Amino acid sequence: MDAQPQPVSHDHGAARQPPPIVAVGSVILSLALVAIGNGLMFAYIPVKLGAEGFAPTWAGGILTGLSAGGIAGCLLTGALVRRIGHARAYMVLSALIVLSNAGVAAGVHPVLWIAARALYGFAICAMFIVAQSWLNDQVDNSIRGRIMAVFYVSYVVGLGIGSLLLAAVEINSMQAPLVGIVFTALSMLPVGMTRLAQPPPPEAASVALRRAWSISPVGIVGMFAVGGLSMMIAGFTPIHATAKGFSQQQVATLLFALPLGTLLFQIPFGWISDRTDRRYVLIAASLLVVIAGVAAARFDTATLTVILVIYIVWSGASESIYSLSSAHANDRASKADLVELASTMLFAWSISGFIVPALGTLLTATFGTQSFIYVAIAIAASFAAFVVWRVVAARPVPSADTGAFAPMTAQAPLPVDLAFQPEDEQRQP
Repeated sequence: MDAQPQPVSHDHGAARQPPPIVAVGSVILSLALVAIGNGLMFAYIPVKLGAEGFAPTWAGGILTGLSAGGIAGCLLTGALVRRIGHARAYMVLSALIVLSNAGVAAGVHPVLWIAARALYGFAICAMFIVAQSWLNDQVDNSIRGRIMAVFYVSYVVGLGIGSLLLAAVEINSMQAPLVGIVFTALSMLPVGMTRLAQPPPPEAASVALRRAWSISPVGIVGMFAVGGLSMMIAGFTPIHATAKGFSQQQVATLLFALPLGTLLFQIPFGWISDRTDRRYVLIAASLLVVIAGVAAARFDTATLTVILVIYIVWSGASESIYSLSSAHANDRASKADLVELASTMLFAWSISGFIVPALGTLLTATFGTQSFIYVAIAIAASFAAFVVWRVVAARPVPSADTGAFAPMTAQAPLPVDLAFQPEDEQRQP
């Protein structure tokens, strides 16, 4: 009997919380600020290494180190959040990104940079998982799709802004990592001041490749394909452009084109996929990646304008494979399978994002930086052939049973619902 008055007094403060959109917006704004620093550092590192006379393989090794850190982030985030909660985990991960950028600012030492970017890979992957699970727990189903779309689009816009900032920094100084530190510090403020309620501690997520294959072969293979495909295009484009002799401003402009392609292509692809078999759209996107890749190789010495158009298409089509594969897998999964499926697909994306850049680095050392184009073509062509086989072998999901498409970026982990529970369970008194 005495237990009832106490929650009333504690809930009095909760009644004065800001509108949900303000609280949710604090997390979205924070990741967008992080993305600006991320986009700048992706552009800065290969350009800086090239200016200092280091071989392109060093930039490839640093990219592989980042991917290795991402695998650790995918595997260890749940344990971190269970120990200290979402808000504290987010602040710890922000501090690790600051330390990573400080390591880059310490001087041009490629081995140190590999370690620093591995630390960054761990932190950014874990930060995304924390932020997404936090939002998923607090947002109702009625607006979840729109909120997550804004979340991803904001991050993509931040990447583009960060890429453009490369043109404004002094490449012979350590301005870029310092600017990255500033944006990371700024990103702590919205989350540090948010009144968004923290979710309950998450349960451990499991990886079940066999079960994921039984649910959606196209979905799981799509994640294996796009993990490496995205890292090839987004990661090796600045390496190749720097090796070709592109100026600092040209590299910045080229990298700005990549997220622009993501924004231009995902919505129309998603709209079509909601109205037909998503596998047909996946085949079209994969073939477009192949065509754009062939054009990238054929017109590698063309004017910057021509190259920009090609890379906008190339990046936009490849990023669409990510969100289409996720949507297709979710269409075929039961509600009870969603968390395990997302964890497994995240694992597949992470493994591919580590192995393929390592292969690209080895090929770069032997055949030159243009090798990444042919690796991307091979991945996309193989995936298109696999999806064609699945169209022949398996029936489509009825359009009435499919979910709504949501734009995503392969530069960020899939939303793994670490703390999400069905709404009827959350609302129980």
